[in-house]
Amino acid sequence: MSRQDINRSGEMEVFVRAVELGGFAAAARACRMTPSAVSKLVARLEARLGARLVNRSTRKLHLTPEGSAFYERSVSILADIAEAERYASAGEHATGPIRINTSASFGHHILAPLVCEFLALNPAVTLDISHTDAVVDLVEDRADVAIRAGPLKSSSLIARKLGFTRKLIVASPDYLKREGEPKTIADLKRHRRVGFSYARSVQGWPLLDGGEIIALPITPGVQVGDGEAMRFMALSGAGLARLPSFTVRADIKAGRLVTVLEDINPGDIEEFYAVYIGQGGPLPARVRALLDFLAERVSL
Repeated sequence: MSRQDINRSGEMEVFVRAVELGGFAAAARACRMTPSAVSKLVARLEARLGARLVNRSTRKLHLTPEGSAFYERSVSILADIAEAERYASAGEHATGPIRINTSASFGHHILAPLVCEFLALNPAVTLDISHTDAVVDLVEDRADVAIRAGPLKSSSLIARKLGFTRKLIVASPDYLKREGEPKTIADLKRHRRVGFSYARSVQGWPLLDGGEIIALPITPGVQVGDGEAMRFMALSGAGLARLPSFTVRADIKAGRLVTVLEDINPGDIEEFYAVYIGQGGPLPARVRALLDFLAERVSL
């Protein structure tokens, strides 16, 4: 194969995908190739370069020093190519699909009311929105932007703060009429509580006890997979729930839910961020337009 017949950028893209996704099979799915084709491509690349780039194991890839150097340069080169193509084609105009991953509560109460306005401002953009409260891998999920609460866990991600909200403990009037309103931590232990069915970064409910904040462990009487399901459980009278204020603001105003234990609620807040992958290169205009819009219009 002559040098001009080699698709160097294509090889780099497949190699970068394999590294970021942790294996040939995942890279094959992302690049719409077979695992054997990805393996052969990397082998050809190593043969041409005269250096081993990865040490293969049954579970994951381990980069050699040469592989690490090639990966970092490949990421930089691919970013330069993307920038050149952006300026040569769409320029600064927002166009194309944006895949957004967000929690069910944020998607329902905050994002959905803003979608019409964003699309009116950016008519050449389309949105693909998925809802899950579980933390996703942006590369694996192929998401452009994820909206999440709390600190970042990966240094390869960049976050843009959208705002913050208080956490409230709420219950339906019917539940409180039937079970009584809790006034103390001791009272709370006797009530049924609704919790998440997956691990959270903060375990338990933060409460004031003698002027100090403690995290009260809970054994949920009902477990659910997302914040909207928890809200519906509270509305149905299934028990007490601890939720972001923007989730239940309208319900409280309408009398469908009531706040409890405000005297011992420490007023802790939950910060929300728009998270995206940052490799040092420019963002596509469509993603930048969404981030700017959310930063300006989101109100928690």
